[in-house]
Amino acid sequence: MKLAGIVFLIAAAIAGLMLFGDKRLIGDLETGEALQSLVYGAMAFSILGTVVLHYRGRLSTAILSLFAWIGIFGAVMVGYTYRTELTVVANRVMDEVIPGREIRSDAGEAAAVRSGNGHFTFDGITNGVKLRYMFDTGASTVVLRHEDAKRIGLVPEKLEYSVPVSTANGKTVTAPATLDALTIGNITQRRVRALVGKPGALSENLLGMSFLSRLKGYSVDGNRLVLRE
Repeated sequence: MKLAGIVFLIAAAIAGLMLFGDKRLIGDLETGEALQSLVYGAMAFSILGTVVLHYRGRLSTAILSLFAWIGIFGAVMVGYTYRTELTVVANRVMDEVIPGREIRSDAGEAAAVRSGNGHFTFDGITNGVKLRYMFDTGASTVVLRHEDAKRIGLVPEKLEYSVPVSTANGKTVTAPATLDALTIGNITQRRVRALVGKPGALSENLLGMSFLSRLKGYSVDGNRLVLRE
C-alpha cells in the first residue's frame, strides 16, 4: 500500500471517530474502539512499511533499528507511567548534589534542604526586604544582625540593648524589636517579635521560636525541612 493510501485510511478512520464516536457497534466493539484500532494498525503498518523499504536488503540492520525504536518507546512509556516516583527520586538526588537549596513549596508551606554545614537556611522577606535566615529552634525569638536591621528600616542605634543572649561568638546583649511582616516561603506572619544584635555580634539572622511557635508544625525528612502554617 502506498503512503497516500495509508494517509487516506488514517484520515478516514479519524473522521469516522469524530463523527460516530462510540455510539454504534461493530461486532463486539464499539465504533470508537474499532476506529481507534484501525488508526493504530494503519500507523504500525506505515512504520513497518517504511522500515522495510528503507532497509531493503539489510534485514539485520532493519531488525536492530526496529528493536532500538521499541526500546526508546518502552523507555518513554515507563518514564511517563512512573513520572511521580521518578520526580521524588530526582528531588532526592538534587538534595544531595545541591545542598542548602530552597525548593518550591505548597501553599502555607516553606521548604529547604540541609546545607553543607548541617543547617537549614531560608530566604525570607522582612518588611519588604530579602534577608537570609538560619532555622534555629534554640533561639527564643527571631534574631537580626545589626546590619540587616538597618536594611529593613529599623534604627539600631536608638534601640535599648538589654536582653542577654548566647551566640557562637559568646555572650552579648540584644535589643527587642517588632517586625511588621516576615515571609518565609509561602508563610507570612505579622507583628513578629525579634531581637537585634550589636554590630559584628552575629554572623547570620536566626529564624527562632517567635516565628516557629506560631506554625502548625515543622518536620525533617532526611535532608529536607518543611514548615507548615
